[in-house]
Amino acid sequence: MNNAKANTATEGRDLILKRTFNASPEKVFAAWTGPAILKRWFAPLPWTTTRADLDVRVGGASLIVMRSPEGKEFPGHGVYLEVVKNERLVFTDAFTQAWTLSEKPFMVVELNFEAQAHETRYTARVRHWSVADREAHEKMGFHEAWTTCAEQLAALVE
Repeated sequence: MNNAKANTATEGRDLILKRTFNASPEKVFAAWTGPAILKRWFAPLPWTTTRADLDVRVGGASLIVMRSPEGKEFPGHGVYLEVVKNERLVFTDAFTQAWTLSEKPFMVVELNFEAQAHETRYTARVRHWSVADREAHEKMGFHEAWTTCAEQLAALVE
């Protein structure tokens, strides 16, 4: 297994995670787009993902429900803005489905899966509507949680 660690950064309104996976872009992309596998790694343990409804196409909606160790559920609705199979996913929580606006838009997530030899260079850029939103996401534990999830994802795809 690849011992690469995720590197995180903060730039303006963006939070960034970079990592190299010892797996093909196809495997990493499939882990983001397949509901059964996404449920196995998406929430940082001891949290769990109890539901993953993914209509992976431009304009398609998603619903991902995470459960805290105390049993409280947190639904996350979104819409896919760009889908380039095995290369790029872009989605936002600004919409709950089609053109239905969410109550409070928070972020746009850009995921890039770049093939390098027998590995995938993975970059997750989480763009926030404001610096305050980015700061709130950092305080919620973005760096730790997304790094943990990247490790859980690596354990499945490598």
